[in-house]
Amino acid sequence: MPTKTAALPRVLTRVLMAAAAAFVLWLLLAIQFFANPPQVSPHRTDAIVVLGGLSRERLPVAQNLQEALDIPVLVVSTTGLSGNLEGDALCRESQGDPDLLCFRPEPLNTRGEADAVAGLAAKYGWTSITVVTSDYHVMRAGTLMHQCVAADVQMVGSEPDMTAGAWLDRFVVETGGLLDVWMQPECDSGR
Repeated sequence: MPTKTAALPRVLTRVLMAAAAAFVLWLLLAIQFFANPPQVSPHRTDAIVVLGGLSRERLPVAQNLQEALDIPVLVVSTTGLSGNLEGDALCRESQGDPDLLCFRPEPLNTRGEADAVAGLAAKYGWTSITVVTSDYHVMRAGTLMHQCVAADVQMVGSEPDMTAGAWLDRFVVETGGLLDVWMQPECDSGR
C-alpha cells in the first residue's frame, strides 16, 4: 500500500505537467492572437487612424495605405511620449493641413483612443475607418474600436521588430488587456 509521502511526488508531477500544458496552450493562443492576428485586405475608407505609440513603425504603414487607397483623412493620436515622436512631430509641423486630424486621448490609453475615435467618426460622419496599430495590439484595439465606433472598422497591423523576450512581455500584457476589454467593455453605444 502506497504511503502518503510516496503519493506526493505523483501529485506534484501531475500538477507541474498540467501547468506546463496550460502554459503551452496559452503560448500557442498568444502567438495566434498577437503575433499573427487576423489581417484584412485593406480597402478605401473615410479616414485612417494611427494609434499612439511606436509611431516610427505605425505611421509609415498608415501613410502608405492613405496614399495607395486614396483615403482622404489621416488621423493621428498624439501622446507626448517617447514612443510617439514621429506622430507628435507630424501633428506639430502640419498644423492647418485639412487632410490631417490630430487628437490627444483622455485617458492616455487605448480606451481613450477608442472613445476619441468614436467622437471623431460621429462628428465627421465617417461610415468606415481604417485603424493602424502594431500586430500584437490588433485584437485588443480592434475589440475596443468595435465596442465604441459606430462606423465600419478595419484593423491593420504593422510588424514590430522585437526580441523573443519583448514578444513574451507583449503576450502577457495583451492577454491581460484583452481579458479586461472582454469583461469590462468600454462603450455601450458603438455598434
